[in-house]
Amino acid sequence: MSSAVQPATETFLALKFDSGEILPKFDNANNWQERYRQIMLLGKTLPKLEDEFRVEQAQVRGCESNAWLYHSEIDGKHYYLADSDARIVKGLVALLLTACHGKSADEIAAFDTEAYFDRLGLTGQLSPSRTNGLFALAKAIKASV
Repeated sequence: MSSAVQPATETFLALKFDSGEILPKFDNANNWQERYRQIMLLGKTLPKLEDEFRVEQAQVRGCESNAWLYHSEIDGKHYYLADSDARIVKGLVALLLTACHGKSADEIAAFDTEAYFDRLGLTGQLSPSRTNGLFALAKAIKASV
């Protein structure tokens, strides 16, 4: 996940996630198609990483699609930038960042990926390869702190 090339601190701090706005959309989704749509819409809100940051050292191993993850600790909080070339993965990454971006090391260590995706109604809905990639991303986030 680390790389000689690192986005600016301001770029990490500029990324905002409002779990109070995002999570109710999943709670109110009546079926998988609505949740899938919300994932896709959420993925569109995640800014595209510039090509200079789409480097092998930042790629998350275990994802079937290309996914890149950057981490920065700022004033004791952990911030992330991420991107993927697959729209569904980009949305899933945004869901993970909603739970972890701007949190303390203790909060990230206590984060239960399975329980989070159960709560969102996504468990059992993703293909095995997507699920493996999702847990690889969660593992990379936890390993960064």
